[in-house]
Amino acid sequence: MLNIFKIISVLLVLCGSGRLAASEMITSPNGVLTLVVGADKEGAFYQVNRSDEQVIAPSKLGFLLKSGKNFSKGLTVANAEILDFDQTWELPWGERQYVRNNFRELLVTFAGGADTLRVQFRLYDDGLGFRYIFPDSIAGDEITSERTEFNFSGPGTAWWIEARLSNRYEYLYKETPIEAVSMAHTPISFRLDSGTHVSLHEAALVNYSGMSVRHTQGRKFTADLAPNAKGSKVTLGAGHTSPWRTIQISGDAKGLIMSDLILNLNEPNKLGDVSWVKPGKYVGIWWGMHLGINTWGSGPKHGATTSEVKRYIDFAAKYGFSGVLVEGWNIGWDGDWFNNGAIFSFTKPYPDFDIAELTRYSKEKGVPIIGHHETSGNVGNYESQMEAAFDLYEKMGVTKVKTGYVADAGDIDRMTEDGTPVKEFHDGQFMSNHHIRVLLAAAKRKISINSHEPIKDTGLRRTYPNWLSREGARGMEYSAWGTPGNPPSHTVILPFTRMLSGPMDFTPGIFDLEIADLKPGNRVESTIAKQLAYYVVLYSPIQMAADLPKNYEANLAPFQFIRDVPTDWAESIALTAEIGEHVTFARKDRNSEAWYIGSITGDNARTVNLPLDFLNKGQRYRAEIYVDGEGADWKTNPYAIDIISREVSQSDHLILNLASGGGAAVRLVPIK
Repeated sequence: MLNIFKIISVLLVLCGSGRLAASEMITSPNGVLTLVVGADKEGAFYQVNRSDEQVIAPSKLGFLLKSGKNFSKGLTVANAEILDFDQTWELPWGERQYVRNNFRELLVTFAGGADTLRVQFRLYDDGLGFRYIFPDSIAGDEITSERTEFNFSGPGTAWWIEARLSNRYEYLYKETPIEAVSMAHTPISFRLDSGTHVSLHEAALVNYSGMSVRHTQGRKFTADLAPNAKGSKVTLGAGHTSPWRTIQISGDAKGLIMSDLILNLNEPNKLGDVSWVKPGKYVGIWWGMHLGINTWGSGPKHGATTSEVKRYIDFAAKYGFSGVLVEGWNIGWDGDWFNNGAIFSFTKPYPDFDIAELTRYSKEKGVPIIGHHETSGNVGNYESQMEAAFDLYEKMGVTKVKTGYVADAGDIDRMTEDGTPVKEFHDGQFMSNHHIRVLLAAAKRKISINSHEPIKDTGLRRTYPNWLSREGARGMEYSAWGTPGNPPSHTVILPFTRMLSGPMDFTPGIFDLEIADLKPGNRVESTIAKQLAYYVVLYSPIQMAADLPKNYEANLAPFQFIRDVPTDWAESIALTAEIGEHVTFARKDRNSEAWYIGSITGDNARTVNLPLDFLNKGQRYRAEIYVDGEGADWKTNPYAIDIISREVSQSDHLILNLASGGGAAVRLVPIK
């Protein structure tokens, strides 16, 4: 009976908008969402309801081509096919081990002149994805404009960063009414006045330009694709499909961060056996460079020296870390490296970096080096050396590589086939293909990739599990040299925006929070307990203990949590969630029966009451609690921390007092 009322409601809305037309409708597996797809004199459209609330009003579909063909008007519904799908698959690593993929699919064929366009919709209980399946008749043509719309029915608040600016994705998030958004990167998230939460993004960005959303009028947004060097957006080939346009929809903020929709819309693993892909924790000389203690380039403060790297290897071996990141080891960093990407060598080290000796020493200590390839955005130079560079790392026993693309947006350098130098965007079609080439070349040598200044995440770690992590937002380094730095609210916005797309290499774990003697005017805007909580809240399968070794050895008690916390999870549960205010995760270790909790807050101090009903019934646990101490405050007393041990069970609650800019981290170990 409920579905009948939904159908009547949707039809009445379409009648009222003047859009009653030939249309198809489906409901999600549990009936919570309703999707209508159709065509009328204004063109192809779709609409989405959640229960009796219209979330997305009728919104256009289609695109324009360089040839002049218009696939947005003059279309009729020629055919529709419905498919039900329900499968559980296993993640080789991730926030949980098993993922349910349960959707109802609607494949609509639109006829327009001599061509047909198919649009494939997959409707989940927590949102939908849809993509264009292009006819082979337009292969070789170019998309000049995608007309996909997202038309919000009601008012609300948006959290967003502006697109196509020089610093790519590395901006602080704005909180504005929906109508005040201009051009925004995705994921962009919304809380409607009704309480419904929505996020717009895309999945499986392959051989296509990245989508931003441009506010057009009222509460309507239109897809806006990153341009390419030819002045269009996408060059089409035979069998071409667009990425999935995704709309995650939930009754509350928890539902957004618990969704697996982005992952589910990607293709299964294409690499075969990926048992060689290993999550883990690492250390490195990186933070010392941001503090000015070391330099990337050669000279008296050069960081990537044989002796300095050995010191970090010794520290990693002593405290149980699985890698040491080494940046600045290769020729090319001297001078203006930001603008001289063409001179980087990816196989020649500086004279004070003895590759043979460090290879031997890292193997002896059981702590492999994590490699580094900074391109300065000169992808042509990098691709010409990439195979040889990965061969070198394979010989060294390097199994993980951090890549970098430091360049302004639109300043990626490459050569065309005829040798013409051109510029591309970080999220354009060329770069979406470049990253796949890197992954495949690395996979041949059983090497995993951690991309910085990357193209945005769209869930491709499912298809290419050696894409372990990436940056793609303001990370910890802004606390050392940003003006402003990252305010306390930044990391309680990230889980609901950037991190809906996938793991982020935020590089947490700073214990010297004030850094006044090294970087006057800058500081880390958090408490020490919040730094511990990041290892649970800000998910990545590789987590860096980013601070200097001396700061950890001076604070061994809180450092113990960083040593203990894993990076690969069997299950993850959101316990509290409010965008920009607070978030709490409980995650179960994939390799033991221990659970871990991370809870963080923004500017406001708060008390969180956490039920432990996710624990095994009848089992007692030792709760090792690291929480803001009395008087803690990120501005005035960031180091106050209480470390408490107590017994708990499934029927208990943890009541934790979080300071302004603070947090808590908890380890729950079964008592035998």
